[in-house]
Amino acid sequence: MALTAVAPVAWGANYYVTHAFLPPDSPLYGAALRALPAGLVLLGLCGQRPRGAWWWRSAVLGLLNVSVFFVLVYAASQLLPTSIASTVMAMSPPAMMLIAWALVSERPGIAHLAGAATGLGGVCLMLLTGTEGVSVPGVLASAAAMLVSAFGHILTKRWNDSGTDVLASTAWQLTAGGLFLLPVAAAVEGPPPALSAPALLAFGYVTLVATALAFAAWFTGLRHLPAGTVGLVGLLNPVTGVLLGTAVAGDVLTVQQLCGLALVLAGVVLGRPARAGRRGGGRTPLPPAPALVSGRARLTAEPPRTARGAPSTGCSTRCAPAPAGPNCPRGGRGC
Repeated sequence: MALTAVAPVAWGANYYVTHAFLPPDSPLYGAALRALPAGLVLLGLCGQRPRGAWWWRSAVLGLLNVSVFFVLVYAASQLLPTSIASTVMAMSPPAMMLIAWALVSERPGIAHLAGAATGLGGVCLMLLTGTEGVSVPGVLASAAAMLVSAFGHILTKRWNDSGTDVLASTAWQLTAGGLFLLPVAAAVEGPPPALSAPALLAFGYVTLVATALAFAAWFTGLRHLPAGTVGLVGLLNPVTGVLLGTAVAGDVLTVQQLCGLALVLAGVVLGRPARAGRRGGGRTPLPPAPALVSGRARLTAEPPRTARGAPSTGCSTRCAPAPAGPNCPRGGRGC
């Protein structure tokens, strides 16, 4: 969970970095320059190329998780106040739970559903503090971004269960998404924008931390944790935005926002997976007792064998009419 939390914290800080330092009139280039270098960096680290079905899988995941998602998020951020857009995106945990139920047979538990409801209530308390106008196209764009990312993330979880390296699959889809965006950006926005030194440093953070590291951590969490738990950890995204605004922009936390923060953290805690020690009690299981089949004693484990394959103890798992050997269970008919 700690590793997975790196992703929403990095994404929460990314809002501030993008708004403060990156050019606002080049969303397609911004998305392409965010995804493609991150994918190439991870590709150089893992040194693996797609094989077989992963060629078209990488293209599908790159479209969903990178190309389409980045463009929809930008449109929503332009049409909606940040509070409204973040609240719509906070519906991602229940959406991920339902999609995971359908695609990977992970039925959401009561704790996950309670955590989603608690966390969503906390996000509303934190962010819905004013009566700002709401754009219907903006809400639709934000909802579409939420659904596209939820579907793409669960699809990544399903396909990564085949044993593919997480770092490699993340590199492939980021590279594919960036390659899809680059020609579209050139056709729509013309030449790439000139970047100042602060903008280049900001792109360094966006590429290496908020994209390469964050997506690798997020998809690693999806492989090892239930989708409901990962979705609830994602609620740390708006929490990071609020705390960063307080620390950097000088915003003042109200009592309502503090209550919202507490509810979000409570929702994340509710969705944590049960520890193995609770289920197993921390005890080593005893070996199974010999099973009785048709009144005959049968050993449950094969004894060690010699190089030729004969039993080294003189005792076999097969019953035979010969007299019992020295290592056979008492009462048996022989081995």
